[in-house]
Amino acid sequence: MDTTARKISPGEAPMGEHEKNVIIGGVLLAMLLAALDQTIVAPAMPTIGHALGHANYLPWIVTGYLLTATAVAPLYGKISDVHGRRLTIFAAILIFLAGSVVAALAPNMLTLIVGRAVQGVGGGGLFALSQTVIGDLVPPRERARYAAWISGTWAVASVAGPLLGGAFAEHLHWSLIFWINVPLGLLAMFIVNNPLKKLPVAARRHRIDITGALLLIAATALLLLALNWGGSLYPWWSPEILALSAASGLFFAGFAIRLSLAAEPLVSLEVLGNPIVLGGTLSMFLLQAASVSLTVYLPVYLQAALGLSASESGTALLAFLLGTVAGATISGRLTARIVHYKRIALVGAALAAVSLAVLAFVAGEISLGPLEALTALIGFGTGMTFPVCTVSVQNAVDRAHLGVATGVLTFLRSLGGALGVAIVGAVALSYGLPLAGEGGQVSMPGGSADLFAVIFIAAAIFMVVSFVALLAMPEKPLHGGIAERPTMAPE
Repeated sequence: MDTTARKISPGEAPMGEHEKNVIIGGVLLAMLLAALDQTIVAPAMPTIGHALGHANYLPWIVTGYLLTATAVAPLYGKISDVHGRRLTIFAAILIFLAGSVVAALAPNMLTLIVGRAVQGVGGGGLFALSQTVIGDLVPPRERARYAAWISGTWAVASVAGPLLGGAFAEHLHWSLIFWINVPLGLLAMFIVNNPLKKLPVAARRHRIDITGALLLIAATALLLLALNWGGSLYPWWSPEILALSAASGLFFAGFAIRLSLAAEPLVSLEVLGNPIVLGGTLSMFLLQAASVSLTVYLPVYLQAALGLSASESGTALLAFLLGTVAGATISGRLTARIVHYKRIALVGAALAAVSLAVLAFVAGEISLGPLEALTALIGFGTGMTFPVCTVSVQNAVDRAHLGVATGVLTFLRSLGGALGVAIVGAVALSYGLPLAGEGGQVSMPGGSADLFAVIFIAAAIFMVVSFVALLAMPEKPLHGGIAERPTMAPE
């Protein structure tokens, strides 16, 4: 069937609210798979290293997934604009499941890493496509309500991933980490199969800029390799890291040139030149840099400064994650009712930045209770900001560019997380902070917990710059309601 030329005919029945919710539930289930695979592997890494050998290559289990998932996100946005959401999301799920099977059956470390890289090719599409499909189904004014579902999906993955990974590796078998994806992925495809047929597909044919895609993938992969290896495998100023960084810069420059020369570039210059898209994606990039770096280094602080065990520090992180979900939920509901919705994000970014500054000031003497309250406020503030950034970017472009804009947003969100962890980690190591490996107990060797303030200061700087980007971003009335008065959410 040629899906590239299909449109919904006037005689077809419109999609009902139940069908919309079924589709959204299905794509979020698919996104949960990809999100889980960013967190479920870490607790099982020692077990996998013991079973397969070559434990020195264990970091590549995480890096291989991150490299491909981040690099392909913009490509999926364009492909879905050309061939339709249903075909593209099915392809992403099948690629993800194929990688899962390869990883589960891996007889050695190299095969496992290859399987993880294949998983990332599918997982990167699931991240981008879930938000794009929501953009297709509901108008921007109501779209922010569903951002809480996305935040909840990430929170579930952040909590359930380490718990499941540890339980499977300790009590059953590490390969179940990957086998569990197969029934869940097939279930997601079954749920969304028929409803997704009602989503319209672009009527005219497009060309995929393969050259631009390859340049972007190469540039991103080299950059993430430099960030992953810098400060761990090689010193930051070593020839290897400098060479990787220079090569990444050259490929990014080539990609920029390609955008101006291609007849139909991978990322439309019209999209990139939109000041709302620029402001929203930059703010999302910085938000994710702060959020992911906190989820990585807060447990380290809790163990080293407060003496919590590894499992206790994971439980203590719930305040931050639940705060994020609560903030996204409230922000989503307010966005449908407030004309100047950008103010919601500004309040959230300011709250998070101030709370981080307070935490940095009292890092050496705070007890667990007040710390949990502060991290909940930080999560609440960041949660308020995420939906507004997503809705603003999607609202700023027409439907023909929705997939591309969402793909760019997802790409920069993923890249922001990787860069944030690398930057904050480099700052922490320069101050001599004990950043132990995954799953290990961390202790503070004769140092002061005050030193951890640099982590919270770095995250606060990210939030302040994100606030500035939001402040400079123009505010466009949301489609789907009368801009001059609040609109109630649909039933």
